[in-house]
Amino acid sequence: MVRFDIITIFPEIFNSYLEESLLFRAQKNKLIKIGVYNLRKWANNRHQTVDDRPFGGGLGMVMKIEPVFKAVTALKKFQIPNHKSQINTKSQKNRNPKTKVILFTPRGKKFDQKIAARWSKLNQLIFICARYEGVDERVAKHIADEEISLGDYVMMGGEVAAMVVIETVSRLIPEVVGKPSFLKERLTKKKEFIEYPQYTRPESFSPKKGVFWKTPKVLLSGNFKKINEWKKINGRKIGGKKRTDKQIEK
Repeated sequence: MVRFDIITIFPEIFNSYLEESLLFRAQKNKLIKIGVYNLRKWANNRHQTVDDRPFGGGLGMVMKIEPVFKAVTALKKFQIPNHKSQINTKSQKNRNPKTKVILFTPRGKKFDQKIAARWSKLNQLIFICARYEGVDERVAKHIADEEISLGDYVMMGGEVAAMVVIETVSRLIPEVVGKPSFLKERLTKKKEFIEYPQYTRPESFSPKKGVFWKTPKVLLSGNFKKINEWKKINGRKIGGKKRTDKQIEK
């Protein structure tokens, strides 16, 4: 079972998302466990302050290191039995290879299928969802094990990124999406995901008179050798080069 622990100041964002579809069933079947925690719980004043003005000036507010440090320390206890003995006093970076602390930031490494495959083998992922102008840089230097971005753009916070990662990693865990053979068909030896075009009934669709959008004949042939060859030709590795229309129609 993989445990996902999310640190955020907007925990309600996750309510409906985590209570629907396959993620809900995976939690019910104890294939994954998802915990959502309000960072303000670890604030050190009655106003539950988790941000402050940046040193040196600048627009917006920066999330403080103290509550993040306390939150990560508390959540690591779920996975590290001898917690105190495994923490370096100069750094909070993880010493347990089965646990990773992830900070979502536009400056991070771009998330991809290979990272998802690697993380699906872990026991615990702790996500730090930044808001405002981000978090104190010492969080990245001393607390987070990896800095991750979804792409070359800036969002309002890390919550959506956390949802994307949870879904991508979870579907690689056996039995979350159904039979293990489903994933075996799509994953290469390098843990890259293969995506190919899919068709279903009707075989031919006419959006208007005289125009027909047809299913490639090979998929209707019943010849599984040719069908598999077609999939190899028209499939592509996620993040790889797209196939041309001519290749898809063959």
